[in-house]
Amino acid sequence: MLANAILFDLDGTLTDPKLGITSCIQFALSEIGYQPPEADELNWCIGPPIKDSFSQLLQTSDETILTQAIALYRSRFSTIGLFENTLYPQIIETLKTIRLAGYQTFVATSKPSIYAIQIIEHFGLSLLFDHVYGSELDGTRSIKADLIHYILVQENLLPASTIMVGDRKHDIIGAKSHNLTTIGVTYGYGTEQELTIHGADFIVHSPDEIAKLLRLEN
Repeated sequence: MLANAILFDLDGTLTDPKLGITSCIQFALSEIGYQPPEADELNWCIGPPIKDSFSQLLQTSDETILTQAIALYRSRFSTIGLFENTLYPQIIETLKTIRLAGYQTFVATSKPSIYAIQIIEHFGLSLLFDHVYGSELDGTRSIKADLIHYILVQENLLPASTIMVGDRKHDIIGAKSHNLTTIGVTYGYGTEQELTIHGADFIVHSPDEIAKLLRLEN
């Protein structure tokens, strides 16, 4: 596989953020008078932009309601929820192997970069990435295709030599819109069927398989 740069999604790819994200969604819904679903019923909210998730949960496109829900979500997430998170096994070893092989590595997440940077620092991953890219709090670059375009321009990366690794269809669709090679991971929150339907070039079932796919491990 001819590549020199790899973009990694954050939620469901590097870390498991289920407790933090679902707890903050439940908190926001309760605060505005809605009965929140159980945590397991909110797994689909892990990956997409949070505004899209609230729009579906509340069955509304009303900007006032969505803005209120997001503000409540962030009031808990910014102090508690972002640390209710765990690193997937083998991630550190996999990233070290990839870095030692000479690849540039970047985080590419729809999560606001102000939170993504804190999470990467919290888990001691800062030295394993060239840069952490995310959206802005106003929603700018929350669409994966927009974010990937921004990264390609900022880092002067060639699509033909850049790989996107992610667990949801948004990662695959966004990368494919710029002709990147895609690796879908099934240990996160997207199914193999979801990833395959949307055109993932490769599928892996654990972090160490990423390095094996790149032929960095036996």
